[in-house]
Amino acid sequence: MSFTRVRAALVVGLLIFAAIVVAVVALVRDSQAGAAPGENCPPGAARVDLTLPDTAAEVKLRVFNGTAAKGTAERVSRDFKDRGFQMQPAAATKSKHAGVAIVRYGPKTVGAAQWIRAYFLGEAETAYNPKQTTDVIDVVIGERFRQLATRTEVNQSLAQLSEPQLPPGACPAP
Repeated sequence: MSFTRVRAALVVGLLIFAAIVVAVVALVRDSQAGAAPGENCPPGAARVDLTLPDTAAEVKLRVFNGTAAKGTAERVSRDFKDRGFQMQPAAATKSKHAGVAIVRYGPKTVGAAQWIRAYFLGEAETAYNPKQTTDVIDVVIGERFRQLATRTEVNQSLAQLSEPQLPPGACPAP
């Protein structure tokens, strides 16, 4: 065997040995090993559920009429119920909304609220309340609302909206 081949084999062997040493050191000194999600959450920060529900039956909604037209909340509640959502009784609100809708939600329903936004093609405003303790999402229907999106439109809208984002000052639920 020539000297160049021996030298090349020695260099390759040293590189492999160095790679093994670096990998072992990285695994041993990993500061995140065994860390649960949200473990470094500051005290008092809300822990939120970012997962999208598997079925509509897992989501509870309450629809409010923020328009001048009577019966709007009841009609939208029926539409959501026909799509399989758990519905609370529809209600009126004293404040009117000029936009399409407002989706109000708390820490337990961050992922589900993203899905509900998709039914308004991403045009609904969001109102996150870290102190909301229920798992009910409130939807205020506004003057610009026309109809809920179809299943295909909802899927397209979800793709455009992307994954639910962590609200400011919140931590992901473990």
